[in-house]
Amino acid sequence: MSDIIRLLPDHVANQIAAGEVVQRPASVVKELLENSVDAGATRITLVVKDAGRTLIQVIDDGRGMGPADARMCWERHATSKITQADDLQAIRTKGFRGEALASIAAIAQVELRTRPAEDELGTRVVIEGSRVKLQETVACAEGSSLSVRNLFFNVPARRQFLKSDSVELKHVIDEFQRVALAHPEIAFDLLHNDNEIHRMPAGQERQRIVHVFGRKYEERLVPVEEATDFVSVQGFVGKPEFAKRTRGEQFFFVNRRFIRSNYLEHAVRKAYNELLARDNYPSWFLFLELDPAQIDINIHPTKTEIKFRDDRTVYAIVHAAVRRALGRHNLTPSLDFEPEPAIMSAFAGMPSVPTVAPITPAPVWRPNDIGQAPNPSGWQRLFDLPDQAPVKQHNEQLPGTPTPDRIVPMRELDERIGTRAVFQLHGRYIMAQLKSGFVVVDQQRAHERIVYESALRTLERGSGPSQALLFPVTLELNAADHALLLAIMPELRALGFDLEPLSGRSIVVNGMPAEGANDDAGRLLDQLLEQVKNERGALKAERHATLARSMARSMAHSHGSMLNEAGMHDLIDRLFGCEMPYFSPGGKPVLITYGLKELDERFER
Repeated sequence: MSDIIRLLPDHVANQIAAGEVVQRPASVVKELLENSVDAGATRITLVVKDAGRTLIQVIDDGRGMGPADARMCWERHATSKITQADDLQAIRTKGFRGEALASIAAIAQVELRTRPAEDELGTRVVIEGSRVKLQETVACAEGSSLSVRNLFFNVPARRQFLKSDSVELKHVIDEFQRVALAHPEIAFDLLHNDNEIHRMPAGQERQRIVHVFGRKYEERLVPVEEATDFVSVQGFVGKPEFAKRTRGEQFFFVNRRFIRSNYLEHAVRKAYNELLARDNYPSWFLFLELDPAQIDINIHPTKTEIKFRDDRTVYAIVHAAVRRALGRHNLTPSLDFEPEPAIMSAFAGMPSVPTVAPITPAPVWRPNDIGQAPNPSGWQRLFDLPDQAPVKQHNEQLPGTPTPDRIVPMRELDERIGTRAVFQLHGRYIMAQLKSGFVVVDQQRAHERIVYESALRTLERGSGPSQALLFPVTLELNAADHALLLAIMPELRALGFDLEPLSGRSIVVNGMPAEGANDDAGRLLDQLLEQVKNERGALKAERHATLARSMARSMAHSHGSMLNEAGMHDLIDRLFGCEMPYFSPGGKPVLITYGLKELDERFER
């Protein structure tokens, strides 16, 4: 039998290994930025073109490399961070495996220009698909400039699986922000297609958070500071009133390395007990410092997963630090600000701290009616229920299409709606009389359904009514929101927003959708972008549904909005003019009917 097992060529092995390290342009950004941080840079500039497909360039003023190191750094498992396995117990640098540059060089065309401070001339190295094409001496600035062009040029299947430029750019910005937040002492710049997205001078942690997320965060942050012999926790958490319904502003850093941890997330959210609804997420930016021997970061190539040797102690200290910070700022009840028992007992085996199951992320939310053919037939029958018809209990879920005995013609229904008395209950519900009972309409959900279907029709037409603002509003957005807004600008204009991009990350709002002309422009756009972030679909129809759903949530009458009789009649008329009036865009009931028979039974008639 012939031998069938062979060693793969180095360039093939490198391409395979690259799949673990480089999934998308953002992976390259992360690795190169971390290398610049490890090189002791004080200013780092990231230049990106076409969301990283065409070019990713990182320029720093770090230590630079001599000719030998400039060539050796591209070999697999070549690193300056460790020399033996025991060094992993004291690792404080970002990188240590020696895999990143070799993986990047295997699937891209790269060029390195580097010069240490003590040398007059630098070194230029050009590599394509793991093969060194050129090495020469050149004049260049102190530090390093590394360019990665045509990512996945020799792995076309991987390149085809990349998402749209707007999606990939969002991931690039996310990775950039994580490194920038971890190192406020370093100045960072980010340019995309020659447009400046970020320019952040060196400063303090609070200043860096404000630079990344906007000036409005200056008033939203509560400082956290707790130090023990085991671990120190410092940073900021958001005030409960500014919590959002989507994730995205939750950051843990351990020894200045960004990590993800459901366990620590549970500790923070538990500190917000009774302050937030379960589906709201506060912001936090927490920095943990502890002995590297107490953690294991060599778990995954991305190094965002981590294991603590004593996770119960870390959990207790993080939870106590956040709760104490909230209490100190009069956000939670607190009788005394001495160190909490949880911290004092952290070093006694922690018998009182239960093991906490990791949080399971909520399923991706999709409305029940997306993708289904509308079936408006049958809604007229609500206003002509037979006297003896069986009536559903008010706590049962409404069926998709009611099946009463007969259909009332539209003309007859219009006459009945116009003549029946209606009134509002607690600013939340509208009640109207039926032939054999009454109907209760949730006014917020009803308005959501109306706005949702109106927005969908507007997006399908490609244009909608807009009302010019007497005084245009200028908004300053953070980088992620600005990139997202530019990506959905055609749809926003179709919905009626008259937007004009300015230099940097500023947007001028000259007009608003007619439906929301009286709303605050900044608040409406902020809510719209926040709801779109985690619901962006690749298909045009799904993207339109997401925008329409977000518009509906942002512009719907909130609970407590008082309506006069004409307004209530108008809302009911518009609701029953919808294709699917029974359910909100989220699939929840909009109205409930009660029959006279049910009332008779309650009164024991």
